[in-house]
Amino acid sequence: MVSSVKMDETKLVKSWDKKHLLGIRELSKDEIDIILDQARAFKEVLTRPVPKVPTLRGKTIASLFFESSTRTKLSFSLAAKRLSADSISLSSSSSSILKGESLIDTARNIRAMNVDIIIIRHSSSGVPYILSKVVDCSIVNAGDGTHEHPTQALLDIFTIKEHKDNIENLKVSIIGDIAHSRVARSNIWGLTKLGAKVTVCGPATLIPPKIEQMGVKVVYDIDEALEEADVVNVLRIQLERQQEGLFPSLREYTRFFGINKERLRKAKPGLLIMHPGPVNRGVELSQEVADMKKSNNMPYSVILDQVTNGIAVRMSVLYLVSICKSENGR
Repeated sequence: MVSSVKMDETKLVKSWDKKHLLGIRELSKDEIDIILDQARAFKEVLTRPVPKVPTLRGKTIASLFFESSTRTKLSFSLAAKRLSADSISLSSSSSSILKGESLIDTARNIRAMNVDIIIIRHSSSGVPYILSKVVDCSIVNAGDGTHEHPTQALLDIFTIKEHKDNIENLKVSIIGDIAHSRVARSNIWGLTKLGAKVTVCGPATLIPPKIEQMGVKVVYDIDEALEEADVVNVLRIQLERQQEGLFPSLREYTRFFGINKERLRKAKPGLLIMHPGPVNRGVELSQEVADMKKSNNMPYSVILDQVTNGIAVRMSVLYLVSICKSENGR
């Protein structure tokens, strides 16, 4: 029954007033907890012989992806199917934008087909916010430029909670290309709201100015970042977003900031190793570290757990934005 996999909808309607999910920065701690609690209920659905519920039957969801994506796009698609929603997908290569149509007109035309939720990924920061002002359906941000990637941060936090129970006072190190990472920004907003102690680490050229104002500690020595961490979230070097070379070579980056088994010798027992993907094996993570299994309280990788949890978290988000009854829902 639907009631067995979701919280009481009457209570949710009163406590959840977000018509859109545009970023983690705008969410309160309580709202993050609501998403995670609902995701926990939906994860149980995914273990059933028939992993599907009729929760969003009759709803239509459109995915607009104007950047390459594997995990996020497939995860949202599966989330919609598991909730019994009708779904359609559009990419930049097959849209009328190639004929000169504006993104706003594209979104308005899609909404005119009675679409209830638009999931948008775009290379320009702020696009989801713009669309939320010009169409009257729900907008879910699947990553906008270097701004935010809220569902990735939510699934990261959900995965941490599964393995560490509580976020408060955990020491989390985010390592890599912080400057170009929307994942880093969303994780920082979410983790600090939940009481984690966040450290960022990377080459000085890949650390944004004044990032300390987000409530994080900055270090430039990876051994220091690893030594006290309970969780390490390793980011990909985003060469496609860099306008110029910000470090001499990938080989040099790996030498100073790549994580291998030798570097983990001083890490805490049970250190969680995370990565939002795609993993550049041999660059930010060695082959053996990326695949490390849980054993004898040693550091271990939960990268595939993150992928699995992404479906449940995105089911939660799609469900919650669909029940917002507030005309002023943001």
